[in-house]
Amino acid sequence: AQYAPATALCINMHNYWVGDAADLWRAGDESGEWILRDAAAGEVFAAGHAEHGNDIPGLLSTTKAERVDGGYRLTGRKAFGSLTPVWTRLGGHSMDTSVANAPKIVHFFMPRDTKGYTIKDTWDVMGMRATRSDDTVLEGAFVPDKYIARVIPAGVAGADMFVLGFFTWALTAFANVYYGLALRMRELIVDQLKSKGSIALTRPMAYHPEMQHGVAEISMDLEAMGPHVEAIAGDWSEGRIGPDWFLRLVAMKHRTVEAAFRIADRALDLSGGFGMFKKSELERLFRDCRAGRFHPANPALTHEIVGKISLGINPDEQPRWG
Repeated sequence: AQYAPATALCINMHNYWVGDAADLWRAGDESGEWILRDAAAGEVFAAGHAEHGNDIPGLLSTTKAERVDGGYRLTGRKAFGSLTPVWTRLGGHSMDTSVANAPKIVHFFMPRDTKGYTIKDTWDVMGMRATRSDDTVLEGAFVPDKYIARVIPAGVAGADMFVLGFFTWALTAFANVYYGLALRMRELIVDQLKSKGSIALTRPMAYHPEMQHGVAEISMDLEAMGPHVEAIAGDWSEGRIGPDWFLRLVAMKHRTVEAAFRIADRALDLSGGFGMFKKSELERLFRDCRAGRFHPANPALTHEIVGKISLGINPDEQPRWG
């Protein structure tokens, strides 16, 4: 993550499915054992959760799931599909609304050789460009029952350990990617300030009080980031989770990503104007860092989840606001 954050982000999209399946298997749930076997055989898993017009990915879906003989037929559009050129199993979710007032989320894994989908070359973005996260348009793609991981009620109420698991693996790893990126930003700016000079100074810019202040702010942010990520990862691994788990999870991801962006912004300031040239690694990392706020849960959804749980409001309660 420090030296290739986009690569680390891609690997996470594979790892969070495999990690989730491994956790379930250790707990006695063998429903995802096939995921472990496929991964061991070289299959590459990717995530298909992001959708246009859906700010609650994983819990609701704009992708239609129609029950047919032997499986589900899927129609919709998935965005931010990291690993698009190489995935062999697209893990995602869809929604079956065939029963009035009782929508179901259908979690699926679509093999690459499935018919009825098209990949659209859409990934022309400012940061994390190496993830190659193109759109996948599902046009009645059929996924057989053996690749259906869960069919559960929509919303937070339907989230079982499979859902909690992939959210936890994903958000913890997202946070860790941006923590690693922030560590690299500090490494770069510290090295630069030790050798950077000014005609107005007799010693390197590292002796400038404002440079010292800025690096101190970066270091203090980093001191809080690592332990927060490790605490959530450790609590999940040791089974120390409770009814406030979603609150703690999204809060950790939010705080880590926000701190990483502060560090990226400050490091670019400390580097001076030459830091914004395309040849600068700081410039690329600054662009990459901006993507962190878009990963679920985004700032708006994070504050909604944390606020509602803190106030004892059911996140699934309708109307959503007012």
